[in-house]
Amino acid sequence: MLDPVARQRALIEETLRAVCPIRTSIVGVPCIFAPEQPATAVAAPAAPVAPSEGDVLRAVRELGLPSLRVHIEPATTTLVNVPTNLYAEPEPFERTLDLLGTPVRVRATPSSFTWHHGDGTSQRTTSAGRPYPHLDVTHRYQGPAEALEVRVDVIYVVEYAVGDEPWQPLDAVITAEGAPSALTVREAAPVLVQP
Repeated sequence: MLDPVARQRALIEETLRAVCPIRTSIVGVPCIFAPEQPATAVAAPAAPVAPSEGDVLRAVRELGLPSLRVHIEPATTTLVNVPTNLYAEPEPFERTLDLLGTPVRVRATPSSFTWHHGDGTSQRTTSAGRPYPHLDVTHRYQGPAEALEVRVDVIYVVEYAVGDEPWQPLDAVITAEGAPSALTVREAAPVLVQP
């Protein structure tokens, strides 16, 4: 049986072993506590990354630029060797996109039009054509045909502005393929009639 002083010392040492696993040899200091680990610094939120030209190009391609429907005069049937009038009606295109948390303004302007006549020929113009009596864009069909698919593809030049920065050109052109319109080409023969 331990004397009361030895029992008290044993109780204190047992308590210290439970509370303080690191002992010291310095007289009067029963143990050394491990220093607290510094709190992990929280990283400051990164500044938004400005979208690259490639990011803008990808976004515009995913968005898609407006395709145009070709208007044909006369409407669904024309005649061999008669000028058939073609025109389209482009509209201004401007959008604001959110890319990588940054607003990017995009605008697209038609720069040229490729007219596919449906008979294996095509032509490129910088004009969108106009309704009759203007004959800016015409085509003469050389022979009769049924259900030709006539369409116009638009080639756009695109500009973009990141945030409040000035407009800059996108170093790529984007083509929007138009939907086809059906056209029949007839052959007419002159007939003399009694007045």
